[in-house]
Amino acid sequence: MWADWVGCQAENRVRHDGPVDFEPYRSELLAFCYRMLGSFHEAEDLVQETLLRAWKARERYDPARASVRTWLYRIATNACLTALEGRVRRPLPSGLGAPSDDPEAALTPALDVPWLEPFPDARSDVQARVDLRLAWVAAVQVLPARQRAVLVLREVLGFTAAEVAEQLGTTVAAVNSALQRARAALAGAGGPDAVREPDDPGVRAVVQRYVRAFEAADVPALVQLLAEDAILEMPPVPLWYRGSTDYGLFLERVFRMRGTGWAMRELTANGQPALAAYAPQSGGGHRLHTLQVLTVTGGRVAHNVVFADPGVFDVFGLPRHIPAGDFAPER
Repeated sequence: MWADWVGCQAENRVRHDGPVDFEPYRSELLAFCYRMLGSFHEAEDLVQETLLRAWKARERYDPARASVRTWLYRIATNACLTALEGRVRRPLPSGLGAPSDDPEAALTPALDVPWLEPFPDARSDVQARVDLRLAWVAAVQVLPARQRAVLVLREVLGFTAAEVAEQLGTTVAAVNSALQRARAALAGAGGPDAVREPDDPGVRAVVQRYVRAFEAADVPALVQLLAEDAILEMPPVPLWYRGSTDYGLFLERVFRMRGTGWAMRELTANGQPALAAYAPQSGGGHRLHTLQVLTVTGGRVAHNVVFADPGVFDVFGLPRHIPAGDFAPER
């Protein structure tokens, strides 16, 4: 398939009244496929498949029936629905059971669970990153695949009910019914725009205080920055904690195990502030420990999803090791 794709790059245009380039749609298609599947790796593959299918079918495209964008989303939606057949949803630990009350519990990863992955903002344009909040994407994963498609196409991307019906090969009445059921199922999840932007001055101030406290392994200072019912979860470890007390006790354990003198690098993921946490090494320098995706609301950290999967590190292009003296925080 890759050879076909390379061969079609020079002709990656739909020909009707004039050439139309597919590439401007790549970023938004990537964000759409990610919302549908909860996996950045799989989303990349499906976008590639979508564009290849579009190129192969370019002579059959009819501009009188749909815009290029609507046509591409029909191909992408069908590709996603096919990929989701027989699949279990991608959860976060908080979606699988009750919180732990033991900060010393064994940190045993559940490698058989297809965990939700974060979305690297740097791999997409700003407009496509809208409405990618991690907790919202996790909530959407509980929906049946077709309801999920209707919700994202209608609520996030703004397609009309008639356009979505065309994309899914169904009726407007069926689309409206699916949307109503999806909204009811997610009534408690909050809207995708519920979290303030990571470059909001208030959010940045909280994150920078969190960084300074984490680098100093100052647990009391970190706890002061937490919401009372703050959530900490750590895929692929299925454990999660709720409340600033247990969150703080777990951080005490981390610093006891890994030492002090951490280094943090700021970035963004899912349109939220994120931190690459580098633990100190006995021989000098720092080694990448986790990627932390923060939700900041009301001037407090309300949620921290901590990823330790090396595959996630690779997607974000994070160096695994930083020699002594080479660390330059991105602030």
